[in-house]
Amino acid sequence: MSRPTAAIILAAGRSTRMVTDLPKVLHEVCGRPMLAYVVDACRAAGIERIICVVGYQKDAVIQTFKDDPQIIWVEQTEQKGTGHAAMVCRDALADFDGNLVVIAGDMPLVRSETLALLIQRHEKERSAVTLATALLDNPTGYGRIIRDEYGNLEGIVEEGDCTSEQRKIKEVNPSYYCFDKKLLFTALDRVRPDNVKGEYYITDALEILIQAGHRAVAVTAVPAEDAMGINSRHNLAEVGRIMQDRIQRNLMSSGVTIVDPRTTWIDVRAEIGQDTVIYPFTYINGRVKIGKHCVVGPFAYLRDGTVLKDDVVAGVFIELKNSLLDEGTRARHLSYIGDAEIGKCVNVGAGTIFANFDGKEIHRSYVGNETYIGNGSILVAPLTVEAGRQIPHGSVVRGPDSSSRNGGQ
Repeated sequence: MSRPTAAIILAAGRSTRMVTDLPKVLHEVCGRPMLAYVVDACRAAGIERIICVVGYQKDAVIQTFKDDPQIIWVEQTEQKGTGHAAMVCRDALADFDGNLVVIAGDMPLVRSETLALLIQRHEKERSAVTLATALLDNPTGYGRIIRDEYGNLEGIVEEGDCTSEQRKIKEVNPSYYCFDKKLLFTALDRVRPDNVKGEYYITDALEILIQAGHRAVAVTAVPAEDAMGINSRHNLAEVGRIMQDRIQRNLMSSGVTIVDPRTTWIDVRAEIGQDTVIYPFTYINGRVKIGKHCVVGPFAYLRDGTVLKDDVVAGVFIELKNSLLDEGTRARHLSYIGDAEIGKCVNVGAGTIFANFDGKEIHRSYVGNETYIGNGSILVAPLTVEAGRQIPHGSVVRGPDSSSRNGGQ
């Protein structure tokens, strides 16, 4: 890219249709807030400056992203439309001159490749505004792209304003924009809220630029599934299924066997090594790391912070939370392992419980290499088991500081 590029991500809305107290952009898709996917896609596309427009429960949104100091937060105190959301970013972009991508924060399926193509085409065409459009078999609900007989962009017509012929158009506007920053703000100064909602629309800025004779380009670059935003719980579930399919396809492409993808759920943050097999009804949630040649499931639940080194078996009806199982360890069935570090080649017998919670605090357990833990045992944390120990079936093992009240959490 020959010019610097910034992005405005629209994340101020509440979404009454979702019937929620949570800001819409904080609803999770496969383990992450939907806004996080949009931020990541912008960065991966080479966008240097990212501005997020927040409004409803802005503090909650900002707190969620507190570990990302590079995001610039701008408040939209009144939600008066997409054009108004861009207007409030004027001061944050006062020292910026270049390309300006505008995109909604509730579109987690956006791909960095699409944004990169949008920016490249914008620069190649030297346009005032470039749209990335989508072709949908069912375009209901979207604004239609209007082109002249030569294929040049003439404008966007919202569905409610379409003629019967325009409703048949399948090329739609999924709201991926790239503007010349200076020209956008010049056009926004002329936008008026002359509509039923009394809002300022960014599409009106596009129309003003076209009417003023500036070049406007539409490139059909958005895959149909990526055009889906989230306006309801049903949309949230649909997008989650699409994202889950992407996650699993990426893992399978890297050498992971997922026996039945339909009954398996894997967090986008999980890492899984080559030749590991994931059996049906496995749920992997959070930052989980699984090495090579492991076996997980069926009916396994791996929670945040769990690490399986190479050649580990975490079998049927196993729950693992914030624990490390070193190479060659076997926990084949019916066990809860919470806040434990287990060494190499350890056998965790059926029905074993690591009791990590005393009613007030969570404690850790440490188990040395080549330990045998018999069936039905309870290990009460805090606890250290030396390497090579043999724990008989049905044992209750307590460390010197553990309490008899401990349970799992």
